[in-house]
Amino acid sequence: MKKTIISIFCVLCLMLIPIYSGTIKDDNIVYAETGFKIDAKACLLVDDNFNTVMYEQNSSARFPIASMVKLMTILLTYEALDNNVLTLDTKITTTENASKMGGSQVFIDPYVDYKAEDLLKSVIMASANDASVALAEYISGSESEFVAKMNKKAQELKMNNTLYANCTGLPAPEQYSCAHDCAIILKEVSKYEHYHKMSKIWMDTLTHPSGRKTELVNTNKLVRYYKGCTGGKTGSTNEAGYCLSAMANKNGLNLIAVVIGAKTGQERFKQTTNLFNYGFANFDNKTIINVNEPILVNQEVNKGKIKTVDLYACESYNMITKKGENKDYEISYDIQKLVAPIKSGDKVGTLIISKQGKVLKEIDVVVRQDIKQISLLDSIHKIAEVW
Repeated sequence: MKKTIISIFCVLCLMLIPIYSGTIKDDNIVYAETGFKIDAKACLLVDDNFNTVMYEQNSSARFPIASMVKLMTILLTYEALDNNVLTLDTKITTTENASKMGGSQVFIDPYVDYKAEDLLKSVIMASANDASVALAEYISGSESEFVAKMNKKAQELKMNNTLYANCTGLPAPEQYSCAHDCAIILKEVSKYEHYHKMSKIWMDTLTHPSGRKTELVNTNKLVRYYKGCTGGKTGSTNEAGYCLSAMANKNGLNLIAVVIGAKTGQERFKQTTNLFNYGFANFDNKTIINVNEPILVNQEVNKGKIKTVDLYACESYNMITKKGENKDYEISYDIQKLVAPIKSGDKVGTLIISKQGKVLKEIDVVVRQDIKQISLLDSIHKIAEVW
């Protein structure tokens, strides 16, 4: 009955979501590299702000993604923590349904209490199907209700080429996603400090209420073997092939890489490593605007006790640039006439950063000192000084 309800829900969702297969068509800056190729059905390399697509193949095409589905399960669990639906110490009573999931699992016992954090860790590290369903059932009452939340969240995040049918990634004909959407969900999950704490653990142990122990080994080998990798999620089924979404940081450059449909488990790690190596070797994270440095100096102030003032951006801005390229962005200003009195922190204009005709960022321009208006007595003194 439960599977029937899920299937009906997913068919209805399919009728509402437009089918699309191809490459990224959004406003990202996309780089093309004819001499670089990834051996997989689809892939994507993007900075963690989604401003620059460094490389992509079929990144919006729909494919099964296996256990990378669990990234949404993880995200909704963190949101449940945010909303006080549960805490990391909450005791979750498992069901027989959860304990019989099969596939990747940590062999939870039915009808006993597990800490929410232990179940979440089992999902993040060991891709445990049984722990995923246990969390879903606790948060929403049933897996089918949880799947409805998964699809609602996907719509909120504009994951237009994603449809979930379960919370595990186990094979379901109506379930699909794409490399671009997988990168979106990994970006959202990476906002949680607790996730990084769990995702970087290589080996751990789950102690069951009975005292039995299950060894946990991180399915994402890159957290151990690729310097700078801070997390990710694997997936593999016959339908999906071998998949991986991962993130890495080097020299201030934060990258997200997604590989879907590699031929072997080892190959997915190799191709993801190739993406990371390509990104770190060919791109820099440059500071374009520094909040601590003036952007315009000696700007004229009318009717002020001081004649000029320096202007500052109210925030810094970094940009991903390809190494060896000339400056290919533009900075323009829309500054109002400066007339005293002006208070420190007052907005006096806008700084606009553009690239390839696209506005990347608009930043408020402010003054950082109080400027008093010149008084009549001050004016008389100035006239007297001239005489």
